Amino acid sequence: MTAGGPAAQDGENTGGVRAALGGLTTRGRSFLAAGVAAAVCAYVLGQGDLLRVGLLLAVLPLVCVLVLYRTRYQVAGSRRLSPRRVPAGAESRVHLRMENVSRLPTGLLMLQDHVPYVLGPRPRFVLDRVEAGGRREVSYRVRSDLRGRYPLGPLQLRLSDPFGMCELTRSFSAYDTLTVLPRTEPLPPGRVPGEASGYGEGRQRSLALAGEDDVIPREYRYGDDLRRVHWRSTARYGELMVRREEQPQRAKCTVLLDTREAGYQGSGPDSAFEWAVSGAASVVVHMLEQGFTVRLLTDEGSPLPGDGPDGITGSAQDSAEAAGLMLDALAVVDHSDGAGFSRAYDLLRGGNEGLLVAFIGDLDEEQTAMAARMRQRSGAAVAFVLDSGTWLTGGAVAGAVEDRLRRLRDAGWTAVAVPPGASLAELWRHADGTRVASGATGDGTSGMTGVSGGWS
Repeated sequence: MTAGGPAAQDGENTGGVRAALGGLTTRGRSFLAAGVAAAVCAYVLGQGDLLRVGLLLAVLPLVCVLVLYRTRYQVAGSRRLSPRRVPAGAESRVHLRMENVSRLPTGLLMLQDHVPYVLGPRPRFVLDRVEAGGRREVSYRVRSDLRGRYPLGPLQLRLSDPFGMCELTRSFSAYDTLTVLPRTEPLPPGRVPGEASGYGEGRQRSLALAGEDDVIPREYRYGDDLRRVHWRSTARYGELMVRREEQPQRAKCTVLLDTREAGYQGSGPDSAFEWAVSGAASVVVHMLEQGFTVRLLTDEGSPLPGDGPDGITGSAQDSAEAAGLMLDALAVVDHSDGAGFSRAYDLLRGGNEGLLVAFIGDLDEEQTAMAARMRQRSGAAVAFVLDSGTWLTGGAVAGAVEDRLRRLRDAGWTAVAVPPGASLAELWRHADGTRVASGATGDGTSGMTGVSGGWS
């Protein structure tokens, strides 16, 4: 990407002579003021020599302004991020490249790039004389512990005269965006038969050929094996028909992220809300790697994002692309003004959601009951409940939170309390161990085995 065009003139954004005069440094203003004062005193006292000194002092900064204002360097600038998407806490390197595309060499150039304060200090570089057709490359690092999208730019050049009387700033127009993704944690797989790729003996299949008279044919497509031609249907429809193959249905997983502002206290990278966002990102990546169809929802019932109501399906490459889209959405997700889960409940009760994994903040009585009802439309349900009060104080889980957990478990959830700074991988194992210890039966009431979208 080229900042300011392929041959950007650093003087094209000037605001005229007035803007150039505004670039006078403290030294230049001092010389100008001293010259004017000396000229006035010389006029009052009738001292011709003092008048000449005053005029010299006043004219010198004005001449520097005029020369710098008339300077026209044709400079092309570009910025490259490597990489453009990084997880929180990781570094990205920004490469800047300046090229003198004019026939004249430049003077001393001071290069500065604008970056948000959360990415680090504003980088500044001094470039010596750049010959005609020459180029200079510099780089700096940026890092953020907070997820989000951060603009980089515009790139600025600061021109200065040899006497330090005036400095003018010329800005390029292009920006770049650095996306800081939420942290993800690799999760251990659970023990479910046929679970390795999202298909297996516990998954539903649509059978295409149960017998010669129970076949569901379709039209012939270029590249189909001619051995699959179904001649009886071909004769009936008057066009070439082939037998359908088995079409495996990918297991479903819905990840619900509670974003209610009332559900979390505190802020910053170590807050309960940021842990919930990172946890949702980790589960999304893990389930897509396992071959599941994943849908990401918030408490407001907003899907983030997907090709359809069931999430994103397809090959492993599609799953990688889906993970990238969902992580990009989670990078900028923020608190909602909602008070409950009613919108998410309306969306979830529309069908069988398979496995439901929820990251939930503080709950009151009404929202606990609503969350308990969500369990009815899923094959299995796991809830990671965060008591943000304990995240602020570092104390033990309150009795009210234990009561909420008990009610969720009674409704069929595998509910796990999340202590401050907990590892999601350990909680994931604990949830699987809780399922095994409770005697999972595969009937969809308390276990997570033998159901469409089971525990992974």
